[in-house]
Amino acid sequence: MPRDKTENHEKIVAAAYEEFLKYGFTEASMRRIADACNMSASGLYKHFPSKEEMFAALVEPAYEGLKKSFFQIAEHDIGAIDDSFTKEVWEENEETVWVINYIYEHYRAFRLLVCRSQGTRFENFVHELALLEEESTMEYMRRLKELGIKVNRISKKELHLFVTTSINTIFLAVEHDLTKKEALLYAKHLDAYNTAGWKKLFLD
Repeated sequence: MPRDKTENHEKIVAAAYEEFLKYGFTEASMRRIADACNMSASGLYKHFPSKEEMFAALVEPAYEGLKKSFFQIAEHDIGAIDDSFTKEVWEENEETVWVINYIYEHYRAFRLLVCRSQGTRFENFVHELALLEEESTMEYMRRLKELGIKVNRISKKELHLFVTTSINTIFLAVEHDLTKKEALLYAKHLDAYNTAGWKKLFLD
């Protein structure tokens, strides 16, 4: 991409973040974004074919990265289950800490995703993450049962409610615009809270 086009693209991205953060996706204006960049609307559309694609370009890379990291952690945790498993393994959980670290490395994208994605294909991202978390949780419990470890049964519907609540609590840090230091402390406490709850629910 030529230098001048790259510079224009960077200006558009910066202006788009400000526009979406201020107005949300539905009320955001491509015309205002173009004006902020001293461009024509037609020039803006050469970079992004639609408002939807512009919003996606701002949030999708970070969101897909989060899901990829989630799968890697889930696979690692499930693969680590063996005959030496004890309930104390759950005391070492720091899942929320790594999620918060990732989120704050891409904070502007997640600020848009959490607070300004209504009207986009990302507005139900918590539900999507909950479904992924449910699947990995059920696989984790199946693996424990295969090893002869007693696991309490709960309905899939109830599991969905618990998982959705758990995920929502993570993104409250973004919704309330906590500093990274505040968010990491919150994550540490949230891990302790969730660990005790999940352990009590499934293994006690």
